[in-house]
Amino acid sequence: MDDKTKLTAGSANRSWLTKLFGFDPSSMKVSTEILAGITTFLAMSYILAVNPSILADCGMDKNALFTTTAVASIFATLVMAIYGKLPFALAPGMGLNAFFCYTVCLGMGYSWQFALTAVLIEGLIFIVLTLTNVREAIVNALPLSLRKAIGAGIGLFIALIGLKGGGIVIDNPATLVDLGDVTSGAGLLSVIGLVITGILVILNVPGALLIGIIATTIIGIPLGVTQFAGVLSTPPSMKPILGQIMTDPSQIFSLDMLVVVFTFLFVDMFDTIGTLVGVTTKANMVDEKGNPKRLNQAFMADAVGTVAGALLGTSTVTTYVESASGVAQGGRSGLTAFSVAVCFALAMFFAPLFTAIPGSAVCPALVIVGLFMLSPIKDIPLDDMSEAIPAYLTMILMPVTYSISNGILLGLISYVVLNLCSGKAKKVSWFMAVLALLFVLKFIFL
Repeated sequence: MDDKTKLTAGSANRSWLTKLFGFDPSSMKVSTEILAGITTFLAMSYILAVNPSILADCGMDKNALFTTTAVASIFATLVMAIYGKLPFALAPGMGLNAFFCYTVCLGMGYSWQFALTAVLIEGLIFIVLTLTNVREAIVNALPLSLRKAIGAGIGLFIALIGLKGGGIVIDNPATLVDLGDVTSGAGLLSVIGLVITGILVILNVPGALLIGIIATTIIGIPLGVTQFAGVLSTPPSMKPILGQIMTDPSQIFSLDMLVVVFTFLFVDMFDTIGTLVGVTTKANMVDEKGNPKRLNQAFMADAVGTVAGALLGTSTVTTYVESASGVAQGGRSGLTAFSVAVCFALAMFFAPLFTAIPGSAVCPALVIVGLFMLSPIKDIPLDDMSEAIPAYLTMILMPVTYSISNGILLGLISYVVLNLCSGKAKKVSWFMAVLALLFVLKFIFL
């Protein structure tokens, strides 16, 4: 093959990637996109072990849940990759699965089929809200200072997730949180991983986060933290939980169903908005007005993924904040998301290998990514208290309430109240005021 033929073939391949994934050959590299996808997958692969463990507590088949979690993640992430053309991965959401099991099923006494039906209805409502551009309008209504704060707040939040998963931060009934044992076991491994990953990042080593995850996992073997239980396994059948949607009108149209659906709706909507706004802002994937690009397509991937997840037999599927780890590695197109989907497909057959990655190995990556996401703080006008106080509340409330959506909701409420009461009503649009009122009602009644 001569040089001209090679050049033509290369151009054709890049054109194909551009049409399918939004890959820009002038500013992106295929190797970087794939590496970013692997990094994101490793940062969120814990969901393959955690989601089945949580939902099994309400009577669902744990083995079937493993396969369902993987398949739902693959489907939703592929929609994001091809339709959204963005580097974000989706999977059943943490927090939402806990609400599904411990509140709806064990707390309210409803069956898991009832909860799945609520998730399906929520997903269908999301599709309607996305088609009518309501979700995008909500994002555009957020003041620029709050959008910057969302990214920084998510950085603090995912750092806390990493520190908690790695055993560095633990529960303490007296002080809520405390320092874990960092001289042995998981805590020590997390500290070692932070040192390794930190050095790699300082030296600008390509793939620093991924290398850090792998190295920490290997070091965890002699420390007894990394436990391998084999390599290959056949994916379990999804049949016990597949398509288990209720058809009883008396329960579908009940007040409890309404409350459950809207709780799912609020949490999922603002977790997703927070993740997309925060990560895209940090990666400069925004237009000239500071609005995230292809936001509606991303929302649609989230909505369709939720509907598919409910039919497959799992809780709400949402965009994962751990996508920030892949974006930090340079992922910018749908090729990154596609790589994540491929990793999930492989994980179905290598379950013992992938689920062996301990929280201590993921901890350093999440902590470093949390640092990367703090940079938008410098763009917040901290000398203007009408902007700074709501932005600060948005940031700090995410980690301390363990919820992205709580940070956004309370941040916007504070922005509206503080500016209206201090004579700066012109800064508050009618849409922002309506949103703030709805958020207040949400906290009162849901």
